[in-house]
Amino acid sequence: MRTRRMKVSGADACYHVMTRTVNGERLFGDREKEILRKMLWQVADFCGVEVLTYCIMSNHFHVLLRVPVVSEIPDKELLRRYNVLYPKPTKYQTASIAVMEKELRDDGEEAEGIRRKLSARMGDVSEYMKAVKQRFSVWYNRSHQRYGTLWAERFKSVLVEGKGNPLQTMAAYIDLNPVRAGIVDDPKDYRFCGYAEAVAGNKLAKEGLAGIWASHADGSARSRSSLAEALQSHRELIFGKRAAEAGLAEVTREKALKVLEKDDAVLPKATVLRCRVRYFTDGAILGSREFVRGFAGVWQMEKGRKHPPKPNLLRGADWQDLATIQGLRKQVFG
Repeated sequence: MRTRRMKVSGADACYHVMTRTVNGERLFGDREKEILRKMLWQVADFCGVEVLTYCIMSNHFHVLLRVPVVSEIPDKELLRRYNVLYPKPTKYQTASIAVMEKELRDDGEEAEGIRRKLSARMGDVSEYMKAVKQRFSVWYNRSHQRYGTLWAERFKSVLVEGKGNPLQTMAAYIDLNPVRAGIVDDPKDYRFCGYAEAVAGNKLAKEGLAGIWASHADGSARSRSSLAEALQSHRELIFGKRAAEAGLAEVTREKALKVLEKDDAVLPKATVLRCRVRYFTDGAILGSREFVRGFAGVWQMEKGRKHPPKPNLLRGADWQDLATIQGLRKQVFG
């Protein structure tokens, strides 16, 4: 899915969204990544979505989001969220916020319009990405005396089962971006990803990591994971249990790709996650076969397909019943 996300209800689904710069230009240094990092958290607060993890690279970024069911939002909370977008308001913005507060207190026709306009921007992945990309584009172009489009496309998204192995595996894949790029050997050493922020003590990043590991790998429920348990579990998934302490992958990426050229190849999950795996960016839906099957009809209607698709099990590793809607039989790994 490139232009919109499938609408789902309940808290059992999340979204992996990613977008690239125009022509894949490497435009982001540390300063730009820092500004974008802050905006990811800021806009999430405004939209009422939860950033579980993320990774910002020099020409693209990934975010793993949990989107709650939107309920009626009190006026006080609407104003708080709106103010989040303007931590240092101009005189004009300050005056506009004051007018908005008065109209909401008066509770007239204008108040209803304000509520509708703001509520329409809440709890939606498309609105979240639109706000992040527009706000960052304005800042970037102004800071670099630049004009024109910054982003290559709207964004790509994958609907992810919001618990257990599917969510945990997707999070690990996102956090391993700087390792795949050869920037670091350990994602905790890369400031601009959710795992590193959690290790460094960021409250929101810690909550995101704990939320990812709030269920067992087999999907059975448990209480929200403590940070120590979540960090250890995430590290074991990233490095493999035997290599977690040493912080080393068992097989190099180059050797893994040669093995994965064979259709029946099976390597440790931690090893395959060090390769580019298109299932996690182009698979459209990622989860257990039951989860994927449950949304196949929705996907079929959105794509205008005549026949409902079947879940396709991931290959190349022991993915534990992970499936996607897109088979991606060619050039899956890179």
